[in-house]
Amino acid sequence: MIKTVLWDVDGTLLDFNAAERAAIRTLFAEFGLGECSEEMLARYSKINISFWERLERNEITKPEVLRGRFEQFFGEYGIDVSLAVPFNERYQMTLGDTIVFLDNSAEIVKSLMGKVRQYVVSNGTVAAQTKKLDRSKLGEMMDGIFLSEKLGVEKPNRAFFDRVFDAIGPCNPAEVLIVGDSLTSDIRGGMNAGIKTCWYNPAGKPVPGGYRIDYVIGDLGEIYEIVE
Repeated sequence: MIKTVLWDVDGTLLDFNAAERAAIRTLFAEFGLGECSEEMLARYSKINISFWERLERNEITKPEVLRGRFEQFFGEYGIDVSLAVPFNERYQMTLGDTIVFLDNSAEIVKSLMGKVRQYVVSNGTVAAQTKKLDRSKLGEMMDGIFLSEKLGVEKPNRAFFDRVFDAIGPCNPAEVLIVGDSLTSDIRGGMNAGIKTCWYNPAGKPVPGGYRIDYVIGDLGEIYEIVE
């Protein structure tokens, strides 16, 4: 029986792609950079994912991710790379301006209140996630919020989850479920922590080898069958 659910935010509860696209286009206009085309958005997304994956492998630091992704992106398109730092600072706040729930996630989280303990576990920055969780009202529905920037360690490292459990109290690993869209962050993190894993896979991608995935769901509503 699941008693504790650890929720990822971006790409799981909230549509990160929608927020990312809106934020970058808004800031291109704000910084006078012209139009950000579909091709440019797709390229930035790939660059961004590659930097976060390097962070998860402990190859680079969070500041290097936040600055480096825009430096590479701007460099490839002939944009002044010195804008990377101020652009990122505005980006962190603008990301929270677009709130798009995935699969009625807010209603799902609300309906589970009092039935299971629910916590946010995210590698997103404090600035971005605080605004998202506040504007979406998801934060007030949770029993706690754990952001890697505050904990000082990123998912999927075991130390991230150790600090979460130190804060919320002893848990039976068999009764804890992490739900997330990222294999490298959420699922690998759950494996490292020895808890149950649920891969949110709405695109129906093939289940890869090398991961212990206890549940695969295409819609967040399927979580009810798992926790009940």
